[in-house]
Amino acid sequence: MIDFDYAAPTALDDAVRMLAEHGDRAKPLAGGTDIIVQLRERLREADFVVDVKRIPELMELEYSPETGLRLGASVPCYRIYGDETIAAAYPALADSTHIIGGWQIQSRASVGGNLCNASPAADSIPALIAHQATAHIAGPDGRRAMSVDEFCVSPGRNALETGELLVALTLPPAMHRSSSAYQRFIPRYEMDIAVAGAASWVQLDESGENIKQARIALAAVAPTPKFAEEASQWLSGKLATEHTFAEAGELAKKVASPISDMRGTAEYRTHLVGVLTKRTLAKAVERARV
Repeated sequence: MIDFDYAAPTALDDAVRMLAEHGDRAKPLAGGTDIIVQLRERLREADFVVDVKRIPELMELEYSPETGLRLGASVPCYRIYGDETIAAAYPALADSTHIIGGWQIQSRASVGGNLCNASPAADSIPALIAHQATAHIAGPDGRRAMSVDEFCVSPGRNALETGELLVALTLPPAMHRSSSAYQRFIPRYEMDIAVAGAASWVQLDESGENIKQARIALAAVAPTPKFAEEASQWLSGKLATEHTFAEAGELAKKVASPISDMRGTAEYRTHLVGVLTKRTLAKAVERARV
């Protein structure tokens, strides 16, 4: 690992100033489970590392049925799935944070860091997309917000400009008769990278038999996590049946453009999109009916 300077500011403005002053040679550290490994293996370079865990705004975790969820960018994964109220309101997010590495990793890794790392196979990003999450960003020119759908721009690259920092993620309130689910396929039981992943969110009508609206998002089958917009819109007004879920899975395959590598072929990954979409839709509907 190349030597670097380190700072742990307690104010957001100080963190932004430090990142801006050092430009591309500065990197923020939330949990450190990605960036430290990348620096050690020289996959990324930095002269200055800014530890942002001591900034109160980045450690906020607030939920209200009226306003939704505010998730600070440095909040560790275990706090999400460990909170029964939050896990019940955003099940796909709880599903994904529960399988990011082992429990030791989950005590440090954050959803914000997982998003900023911008891995195509990131587990939490499809859940964020399915739940219509918004990313809140601070930088030298002030603050801005953007949809998580647009945050990842290429493998390992996000939409943050020089000096900018992800502050928090917000998720809208859970709707009546709605729920979600996330599943992935991996070669081993845990602590592996997804060959493919899918998150589904649905809202049912009052009968519980028809889908009012839905959102499907995919991981590890394109250069960035993808929102399956056509499949999501097609589900509106459809019966919540296995046949419907399978049809949606076929439509979701349209946004997949996977590669073949040591973990799976492109053909296999495309097949998994259909399987995982069908399974997560079925699970989301089952949860929404409870």
